[in-house]
Amino acid sequence: MDNRDIILGLDSGTSVVKAVAFDLEGTQLACASVRNTYYRGEGGAAQQSMTQTWQDAVNAMRKLGEQVENLNARVVAIAVTAQGDGSWLVGADNQPIGDAWIWLDARAASTVEQLNHSALAGARFNATGTGLNTCQQGSQLAHMDRHFPALLEHCEVALHCKDWLYLNLTGVRATDPSEASFTFGNFRHQRYDDTVITALGLEHRRDLLPEIIDGTQITHPLTREAAALTGLAVGTPVCLGYVDMAMTALGAGVHTGEANTACSIVGSTGVHLRAVAIDDVWLNPAQTGYVIPLPWPGYVTQVQTNMASTLNLDWLLKVASDLLNSFGCEADHARLVAHIDRWLSEAKPGSLLYHPYISIAGERGPFVNSEARASFIGLSYNHQFGDLVRAVIEGIGMAARDCYQAMGGELPGELRLTGGAIRSAHLRQILSACIGVPVRSSRREEAGAAGAAMMAAVAIGAYPTMQRCVETWVTPLLDPPEAPPAELVARYQHLFASYQQIRSDLPSVWHQLKQ
Repeated sequence: MDNRDIILGLDSGTSVVKAVAFDLEGTQLACASVRNTYYRGEGGAAQQSMTQTWQDAVNAMRKLGEQVENLNARVVAIAVTAQGDGSWLVGADNQPIGDAWIWLDARAASTVEQLNHSALAGARFNATGTGLNTCQQGSQLAHMDRHFPALLEHCEVALHCKDWLYLNLTGVRATDPSEASFTFGNFRHQRYDDTVITALGLEHRRDLLPEIIDGTQITHPLTREAAALTGLAVGTPVCLGYVDMAMTALGAGVHTGEANTACSIVGSTGVHLRAVAIDDVWLNPAQTGYVIPLPWPGYVTQVQTNMASTLNLDWLLKVASDLLNSFGCEADHARLVAHIDRWLSEAKPGSLLYHPYISIAGERGPFVNSEARASFIGLSYNHQFGDLVRAVIEGIGMAARDCYQAMGGELPGELRLTGGAIRSAHLRQILSACIGVPVRSSRREEAGAAGAAMMAAVAIGAYPTMQRCVETWVTPLLDPPEAPPAELVARYQHLFASYQQIRSDLPSVWHQLKQ
């Protein structure tokens, strides 16, 4: 055991599976990734092959073994996290029941609407702290039960993505306190709640819910079958991490011991998390957002998520690229991205308002509306493409502020940032000014895998508490605070009320545009 000095963090996202090697002090040694895919279908379907997802995870771990010498003998623990929400159904002999319904699946919209108007809707929200939306397993199972009952006839357990990978690694059917409590339970005791299950109309399906285990306390050994596939040692402890949002935030510094800290994950989607003591959770009157436990006793994260964050910028750049390419000009995505900082520096701040609801699935934070659309407000003849780029990024910042304001009380005192987009100093400045607080960037490259690995580090006794682990793995990788310019804060503060007013006036227009 003396030569075992690596924790392997496995993070299965919507489009990429990553296997990451960390030493016991949190230094990232190597990362291997495998592209995976999902497909869309009629009625808002978004699905992913469960068999292929497991194979992709195996391939990622195998690739990591090619990069790290003697990996199989050096791995002291494996930790797994993955994309959240969705429904990964398993039947006899632990075989998949068709393809998974992932978090992008919007077919449950009508069921969500009905459940949100039921007599127990308020009680469900009070227990979970989480607004119901089409992403979640609870609403998806309720919709299947009503409209696709054949899917559940031979189902023996309903898992999430990371739970499915854990099953393949260990043979154990289980889920973690984070997804269990915000979907079917109570964030206060982090166990299943009868009122919540009844509110979803799933009392007769309760046997589909797996055991809840805390990966900082319980691990299971890697099976002989999984060891043969991955090339890792039989019996290696496997830790079931929390949902990827919580793991990424943990690895990026959402909570490092100070009060009033928050973390925004600025990726294709925008995830905004604020660490609070359980007794300090504020449940908003609109009944939106999530309350997701942290693997830190007594603390949870209040969460609001934008369905689309940098996806809005990807859309705008694709429009430009397609236009230029149609005239025979080479303008790929990377070349356009290289011009973003120049466009931002040349455009006037706050000359347009943009609502960043470009996702096909609508919006889920800080409001839930599957019909939500993106829009520019205030265009004039003098506006140029750079103004559109700046407006889109300002819209991402406004949406983040909208989310933090929906968590109640004052805005966070300091915001930690992670995600590929934060490499841009201009983008960081805009986000900082929109929210009106200093930001600190995390230099942690793979925060999700790191968060899960930190849980494994505690589970195997490498650290006595999560706080001690954070002191070594997280705090040293936070850059100094960057304060926003006062004049920019004032400009965005002036515009924010209009931003909120317009988005509250638009739903009737979105409904008329629906086809």
